[in-house]
This record gives sequence, structure tokens and C-alpha cells, in this order.
Amino acid sequence: MYTPPFFKQDRAASLKFADERGFGTMCAFDGHKPIASPLPFYLPYGADGTPQAAFHLARHNPLLKLADGAVSWLLAVNGPDAYVSPDWYVSPDQVPTWLYQSVHLSGPVRLLSDDELSVQVDTLSEKFESWLLPKKPWTSGKMTAGRFEAMKKAIVGLVMTVEEVEGSFKLNQHKSDADFAAVANALGAGDADAREISRLMRHTRPQIFAGDTNMLERSAP
Repeated sequence: MYTPPFFKQDRAASLKFADERGFGTMCAFDGHKPIASPLPFYLPYGADGTPQAAFHLARHNPLLKLADGAVSWLLAVNGPDAYVSPDWYVSPDQVPTWLYQSVHLSGPVRLLSDDELSVQVDTLSEKFESWLLPKKPWTSGKMTAGRFEAMKKAIVGLVMTVEEVEGSFKLNQHKSDADFAAVANALGAGDADAREISRLMRHTRPQIFAGDTNMLERSAP
């Protein structure tokens, strides 16, 4: 991923972002064309501290043919994004651009055993069910044993050993305070993604919004 120095994120911040998002697009090249599938995942760590990406695919997904433990796959994890109009800047002679957050994880992928898949399904559901609290979490224990085993036969568990981590958070970090604030203010009146980018920008340079009580209130989570 091309990442100018202004936008480059360190390894820890990139992994934290990917783990919190928990959803991305897994891609691999079959020798003729790229193959991709959107999917949920979680990030466990190996005994040596190496990050991993755990996920599963439908049994007939063509990506499975590439899970040989040698071919490198790419997991692209995107956050909010928003278009920026040149008219929003204070400075003249600006051009249109797009602000976003994105992290790429890459490495070889191996198949999981049936027992490992059971643990993965439970861990994955636990991760996302926790987002719905105080709802009582769903668990695989709510299913009959026969039904759960039948559903598992339709999927294949996999884990990526993450060898490379790339993070790019393009939030206009290279712009002046005046231009930065003007764009953040304009995005604050946009759709949900634009408002989230605006919130992230304000948290990047909180000092330039310190006197704007309304802006600070809108940025509160």
C-alpha cells in the first residue's frame, strides 16, 4: 500500500485498528487473477507474539485452493472515508481529495482442524456479541449438537500468520491548522462517515478546536 510519511501508522496502531474493526476483504492471486472475499475476523497472537488473523470461508470458496501455507494473502481493513472538496480550504489552489483509514495485513494462510474451527466460531461470535451488550450473548451452545456440526461442515477455518503490517490514516495531517480546521468543520456536517473522519481529525489536533464548544460536544463518542 502506498503510504506517504504523513499518513503512515506504526505497527501497534495498525493492529489495534484492524482488531477493533474486525471486518475486511481477504485477497489472494491464483496465478491468473485476484480473488477476494469480505469476511469477519479476529486477531490472536502466537506463542512468540506473532499476530495472526483467524477467519473462515464457505467450503466452496475458490480462495481455499490457495491456502497452502506458502502463498501470501492480503487482508484489507478499511475504516470510514470521506470526500473533501477544494472549496472547503482556506488556502487557494487546492485539489479534491479523499480522507480515510486503511490497514493491510499480509502473510501465508493455513487450514484449521475441526477442533480449532469450533474454538474459532465461538471466539468470533463472542467478539461481536460483546458489541451488543447488555443483550445476552449468543453462543453455539444454543444450537442443537447436530445442527451445529452440520453448519460447521459448510465452512473451513483458516488462520493467517501476519508477516507484514501496513497502516495509512489519511486525515489531512500535512495541512495548516486553518485548512485542517476548515475541512474538519465541513465534514462535521456530512454523512456518518464524514462525521467520523471529522471526529478523528479533531482528536488529532484538539488544540485548534479548544474554543469551539459545539464542535467538541459533537465529537464526543
